[in-house]
Amino acid sequence: MRQSENSHAPLTGRRPVALSAAVALSAVLLAGCGSRSAHGPAASAGGAPCGAPIATAAAGSVESDGLAQDGVRIVSVGRTCVEYEVTNQGGERSDVTVEFARRSATGAALDRLTATVTGLAPGATERKRTELAGGGPHRPGAAPRVGIARVRSVPSAEAPQPGGPCPASGLRLYADQGDAAMGLRVVGLVLRNCGTSPVTLDGYPQLELLDLRHRPVEGVAILPGGSQIATGTGADAPPQRIELRPGEGAHATLVWRNTTEAGEPVNVPYVRVRATAQAAPVMVTPELDLGTTGRLGVGAWAPDDGTEPVPSRPAG
Repeated sequence: MRQSENSHAPLTGRRPVALSAAVALSAVLLAGCGSRSAHGPAASAGGAPCGAPIATAAAGSVESDGLAQDGVRIVSVGRTCVEYEVTNQGGERSDVTVEFARRSATGAALDRLTATVTGLAPGATERKRTELAGGGPHRPGAAPRVGIARVRSVPSAEAPQPGGPCPASGLRLYADQGDAAMGLRVVGLVLRNCGTSPVTLDGYPQLELLDLRHRPVEGVAILPGGSQIATGTGADAPPQRIELRPGEGAHATLVWRNTTEAGEPVNVPYVRVRATAQAAPVMVTPELDLGTTGRLGVGAWAPDDGTEPVPSRPAG
């Protein structure tokens, strides 16, 4: 991403996250510290037990303690692992991503890690286990704490696939980690033709803004280009017709500000994206914290230079 000419600080490369700063992370003690991110499907809960189970008597307070959220519940913890249950509370097969946060005994943020359960059937519950990094010997009073920071669920049929087999559509679409500085947010949409036939892009990606329950969010103006939000973000080029051959890629840019004035702030965790009006939808989670601005700038598709190997045929 290029830095905005309207901002006064460099874009930091961190993903904007619309979370409460007061997520409670008490009651769960782990030894060691350090930083580690675990992406992809969570590990099986088999093998040796993962620490001590959470006391049943504490079940009434697990929500406030950060031990349960949106169908995910931490059931036991150990010095190097956390075991948890994931329940699909929706009505379709879904990929559920859990983000865990660790803090020191004094409350200082240590790290975050994510794990994803894929293809979870409606109403089904799976128990999973994720390993935690051990950053040194246990010191009484200085052990970190862990809790559930965020849960996101997308239909498996619409889940982004940045790696692995080519989707049946022949198009690989996902959101990058984004940039944020001085209230300006920039997130890129990455598109790759991993199929065997050319695809024609016709200007702008098609967007549908969705709330936590995947319901449409009303009252937000989707603006063509990013110049009405800020210049120099990479979303300013005019639309063009692009023939995306197998192995070629393109990108588009979402731009917004999180300014909050009078009114109720609007947060949009999910965006359903179609590369073209006829393309299969992909649901991404850019975490749009739009404040009270009511505006989102969307750049046109622009071609990338790099290519990737093309499979003999798409998966599915």
